[in-house]
Amino acid sequence: MKKKIFIFLILIFYFNSAFAEKKVETIYEGNKNAKIIIIVFESLTCGACGNFHKNVYPDLKKDFIDTGLVKIEFRNFPLDLAAFNASKIAHCKNDGKSDLLHNLFENQNEWVKGQTIEDFNLNLKKFVRKNEKNLDLDACLIDKDIEDHILNDRIDGVKNYEVEATPTLIINDKKFDNPQNYKKLKKTLEKMI
Repeated sequence: MKKKIFIFLILIFYFNSAFAEKKVETIYEGNKNAKIIIIVFESLTCGACGNFHKNVYPDLKKDFIDTGLVKIEFRNFPLDLAAFNASKIAHCKNDGKSDLLHNLFENQNEWVKGQTIEDFNLNLKKFVRKNEKNLDLDACLIDKDIEDHILNDRIDGVKNYEVEATPTLIINDKKFDNPQNYKKLKKTLEKMI
C-alpha cells in the first residue's frame, strides 16, 4: 500500500511540474535587499526610455546601484507590438540580467524602424542575431510564459501605479515625476538614504 501511495505522489508531482508555467524572471540590478527600490516602467520603442538609459541610468548606476543603495527593476510597458516583441527578446534568456535590455535601448536607431510590424521584427532579429548568437528568436517570440509576464507587468503598472506614459519611475511605491532629470532624482534618493 505504501508503495502505491508513493508512486501516486510521484506521478502527481511529475504532472504538476510538467504542466506548471515556468517563472519568468524580472530584469533587475543592484542589491536585492536595498532600502530603496526603483521600478521603471518602460517601452523598448520609446525614445524617452532610450534617453533615460543613455543619459540618466549611467549616473544612477554609478552613484546608487553599484554602491548597493538601490535596487532597480525594469518592468515592461510596451506601447506597441514592436516593443512587445522586443520585450520578449529581452526576457528570452530568463536570467534576470539586463545586458540585452540595455543594448536594445542604447541601439534603438538600428532596429526601431520600418513601416510594418514585419519590418520592425526583421530589423529586431537582424540586430539581435548580430549581438546575441545563442538565442532562438522565433521561440522567444512565441513563448506564452514570457508574453504573460510582460502583459502582467503592464497591467500592474496601470492598476497599481497609474502608469500612463513611459518611462515612469516608482521609488518605494511612489511615482517620481520627471525621470529625465538626474539632479532631481539624485536629490530625492539622497534624502531617502
